[in-house]
Amino acid sequence: MSTLSGRRAVITGGAAGIGAAIARSFAAEGAHVVIADRDAAAAEQLASELGGEAWGVDLLDVASLESLSLEADILVNNAGIQRVAPIQDYEPEMWRRIHTLMLEAPFLLIRAALPGMYERGFGRIINLSSVHGLRASAFKSAYVAAKHGLEGLSKVTALEGAAHGVTSNCINPGYVKTALVEAQIADQAKTHGIPESEVLEKVMLTEAAIKRLVEPEEVASLATWLAGPHAGMVTGTSYVMDGGWSAR
Repeated sequence: MSTLSGRRAVITGGAAGIGAAIARSFAAEGAHVVIADRDAAAAEQLASELGGEAWGVDLLDVASLESLSLEADILVNNAGIQRVAPIQDYEPEMWRRIHTLMLEAPFLLIRAALPGMYERGFGRIINLSSVHGLRASAFKSAYVAAKHGLEGLSKVTALEGAAHGVTSNCINPGYVKTALVEAQIADQAKTHGIPESEVLEKVMLTEAAIKRLVEPEEVASLATWLAGPHAGMVTGTSYVMDGGWSAR
């Protein structure tokens, strides 16, 4: 029997990048995947491919999440955005947008999923954090602050869920080969005053011992293990996948 057979997994930002890789991995292990994404057409396409279902949702519309009841054995909080700029130039609205999507929405989704998980005596909450949930980088104030907050939320969820068979953990990758990372290159070049061709070497990979980007499938492999039956004693922790960045 596949390790996730019979489990219902909701994956936010699931139509592309890390989310899509996780959805494919979960489906291969027998899970029924719910692809939650603002891009409803892309979510529908991937869900159709995997025999799952699509949930077209704008997680910035937090008011609609406050009364939500979410049926999920596994919840992956993955949706995210980025903005690279010095604090004095950082738009307050963008700061709020990042925190709404990457901290408030995960709280509301966890809140919506826990009653069912508690009732069934099983739950896996996997929060896609970042090495920036443990370390800081200049020019990413909103993102770093949101990921640090997600780390705290994940730990509290682990403590509250332990008596009910629910685990909660963070995955903390370095830069992953996704459109979100590629979209940062122009901003990083402008902010650091270097050509775009030098961003990977001089900014993104400068702290890592292994000089390459993380593959989405590598993150998905760890998420699949955390979601499965052999990770029942793993909770309240952060799994770093950063090529040695945080070893410094």
